[in-house]
Amino acid sequence: MAWAKIVFWSSGLALFYIYAGYPLLLFLLSRFRRRVLPPEGYTPFISILIAACNEEAGIGKKLEQTLALDYPADRLEILVLSDGSQDNTDAIVNGFGDSRVHLVRIPERKGKTNAQNVGVTQAKGEILIFSDATTVYHPQALRRLVANYQDPAVGAVSGRYQYFDEQQSPTGLGTIAFWNYENNIKVWQSRICTVTGCCGCIYSVRKDAYTELPPDIISDLVQPLWVVQKGRRVVFEERALAYEETTESTAEEFAMRVRVITRGMRGLLSVPELLMPWKHGWVSLQLFSHKVLRWLAPVFWLLLLFSNAVLWKQPYFGIFLLLQVSLYLLALLQLVVPLHRRWKVLGVPLFFCTLNAAALFGMVELLRGNKYVMWQPVRRQG
Repeated sequence: MAWAKIVFWSSGLALFYIYAGYPLLLFLLSRFRRRVLPPEGYTPFISILIAACNEEAGIGKKLEQTLALDYPADRLEILVLSDGSQDNTDAIVNGFGDSRVHLVRIPERKGKTNAQNVGVTQAKGEILIFSDATTVYHPQALRRLVANYQDPAVGAVSGRYQYFDEQQSPTGLGTIAFWNYENNIKVWQSRICTVTGCCGCIYSVRKDAYTELPPDIISDLVQPLWVVQKGRRVVFEERALAYEETTESTAEEFAMRVRVITRGMRGLLSVPELLMPWKHGWVSLQLFSHKVLRWLAPVFWLLLLFSNAVLWKQPYFGIFLLLQVSLYLLALLQLVVPLHRRWKVLGVPLFFCTLNAAALFGMVELLRGNKYVMWQPVRRQG
């Protein structure tokens, strides 16, 4: 039984560090650093790159909303990266009637990262801002992003996700809770030194710091890591908000998470130097704590459950086992009974289990050599 206790307490400590210990460390260290907000009068020429595949339903509205943002009209261009669209996306963009809007047609669909690589070669802006076709920006988002580039040490700036869930689904409520947690971590990381990942639908990079990436790598994680590797900082601008609707179903969320995590794992392996603590001490600690260990969390949860089952007759271990089993049963119950509509906190267990299941499946996909190049936007039926 001694081995089971070692496995149980080791797994428990690892999980505590992943979810509470590391964020607490960041929070405490960030108390010693106060952020000085940069003035918003800086307006370099920017290129907004919108990745789109079969987005005829919303691309016109996205362009109108982007052009209405508070930024000098003569200091921006918009490039719609149409990744093999088969609907009327291209026609809508070409007929938009604004000289600042340009279509970048990619005839053969090769995925979002490839589309961004192609778009950057045609972009004229000093600062590149990457967006999705379904995302709505806060009116001041562009000014707040680019203001940070007045510091020459800054190579990339991420905005902040603000999710909403009109359907009040358990997955949606879990997503909102998760991203509030993640955004706090990014705020504390940015205050201390540098962020090691950006929000995919609202992030920016200096054009001279951009690195062309393989199509099977997730750009919003790996592009900032290349910026760090080039000796520049990545800033999290929490005031630059992007509003996006959550997924509604657990199946949609699981499929999306598997794709994102698998691409993230491949991406991290493409910059192995950053995982060497003797070269990149603080950045390496962040990547191990916030990425590697987070992806390994389902393994620790399984070890915790298995060792707890072996020890269930020991004092107090029966209570621990009951708590674990209750968590998983509550998640399963949420699939059939919408308890979250009355008690919102009950939407968290299902999302938590979905996230960890996706991480476990992502590891399997990585070991099997499977690659995820394409993305499939989730569209609501009106």
